[in-house]
Amino acid sequence: MQSKHRRVMREQLDKTFSQLSKLKGMQTPVKGWLRSIREALGMSGKQLGERLGVSQPRVVQMEKDEISGSVTLKTMRQAAEAMDCVFVYSMVPRISLEDTIRQQARKVAEKRISRTSHTMLLEDQLVSSDEREKMLEAKTDDLIRELPKNFWSDKS
Repeated sequence: MQSKHRRVMREQLDKTFSQLSKLKGMQTPVKGWLRSIREALGMSGKQLGERLGVSQPRVVQMEKDEISGSVTLKTMRQAAEAMDCVFVYSMVPRISLEDTIRQQARKVAEKRISRTSHTMLLEDQLVSSDEREKMLEAKTDDLIRELPKNFWSDKS
């Protein structure tokens, strides 16, 4: 995928994520969403099971699976539908995708410049901190533009 397309994709996703940012702090109810909503609706496990076409013990198992993290997306979607809810699934980055890319690019740039600086030190050609910062910014910008294949590798 070309870097321009990736950048546009990141911008579009970041715009979507900005609308979802309020969800980052949202806590899952202690009993889980399935049981909490079912109980708030005054619906028994047997009644939810009837709506889903499963047994009451299966509903109990679904609720346990949600709490343990082993419930499937399909099960959540079906249960939500049976309770007249919409199941929403998303991952919301802690910071913008652009900022994540910039942080990684800076980290990679620092590693690469550190190697170069070591060589320059051995050759008695050390650069000033201002020059080093300019080099670091330039390398960071290059990396963001290029996004090399080893960008996310720890050995980049």
